[in-house]
Amino acid sequence: MVNQEVIFSIALSKLKGLSLLNARVLVDAMGAASEVFAHRKDILQIIPDASKRLQEALGDVDDALRAAEQEAEWMERKHVRGIALSSDEYPLRLKECEDAPLVLYLCGDTDLNRRRIISIIGTRKCSDYGRSMCSQFVADLKRLCPDALIVSGLAYGIDVCAHRTALENGMDTIGVLAHGLDTIYPSVHRRTATEMVRTGGGLLTEYTSGTALDKMNFVRRNRIVAGICDACVVVESSAKGGSLITAELASGYGRDVFAFPGRADDVCSVGCNNLIKRHQATLLTSAEDLIEAMGWQNPLLGRTAQGDAVQQELFPELNEEELMLVRMLRQADDKHINQIVAESGISYSRVSMILFDLEMKGIVKALGGARYRIVRRL
Repeated sequence: MVNQEVIFSIALSKLKGLSLLNARVLVDAMGAASEVFAHRKDILQIIPDASKRLQEALGDVDDALRAAEQEAEWMERKHVRGIALSSDEYPLRLKECEDAPLVLYLCGDTDLNRRRIISIIGTRKCSDYGRSMCSQFVADLKRLCPDALIVSGLAYGIDVCAHRTALENGMDTIGVLAHGLDTIYPSVHRRTATEMVRTGGGLLTEYTSGTALDKMNFVRRNRIVAGICDACVVVESSAKGGSLITAELASGYGRDVFAFPGRADDVCSVGCNNLIKRHQATLLTSAEDLIEAMGWQNPLLGRTAQGDAVQQELFPELNEEELMLVRMLRQADDKHINQIVAESGISYSRVSMILFDLEMKGIVKALGGARYRIVRRL
């Protein structure tokens, strides 16, 4: 059964006159969409500077609630899982993005907070070179980082190549759609989509059933592909296109962006070459390059006698908050900053400062994708 928070989140997303950013402000201020509806009539007491337009949007909610309940009934029939922004199941990486959707719809059972998430994107009209590089890259990831979740957009070209190669190598893969889960576009990828769901991956969208195909929705979904990952890899791209938009979004979200280089005269590689030339992406030639750049190597490899000696040194004096974060980081090989914030109850900005101090003391190492690891043990 679809829980009430998901229903209220759907309704909030359907309120006329309420932008996504304003809706996000409301949810952040009150902690949940259900609380927004519970206190909608006294919104000024909670947000004194609430605009008249916002008050009007919260004044007439009947149609939105009715539509949300109908969507919930469809979700139950089709076994679609709704994930509200306030839920612990919501992807933490995406949640830190200010324009993250209020609710996500997932077909499949995969964990969207997987330890390693890699988005692989590229042109729809890829070359044999691009297809070969993508296939080899994913196959090597299976060997080097088998638990990684591969994310793409189920489009023609590089997207579907990434999905299919992940399936061939037994890796979970998620397709982020620009429409509701009642359809698959392009339809020729339906069999691939079905296999993705069946094998432990899935299909993800912010759009309700019945949403018409719209060019702008394909652009908007790029922010999910960009925000949900640790690393965004551009395999091939022309001088303009959705892949470059996604790469720019990923960089803006603080994600690590990588690009495969191509021939100077190859139209399919102009975008990647420009990203590298302008220092907007790290040059990538193999999966090994990405693993090294992200700091995802096996921590037991490459240990030196000098490193062991350093670990045996006494810690400098730590305050209570620093000790708390050190203890939390010792429980896993590494943790995402959002997970640290959630577990510690300390604000994001404060956690960032503490981690920076610990890094300066040589206790913590910042990895790619806003993840941190202990490098010296108590």
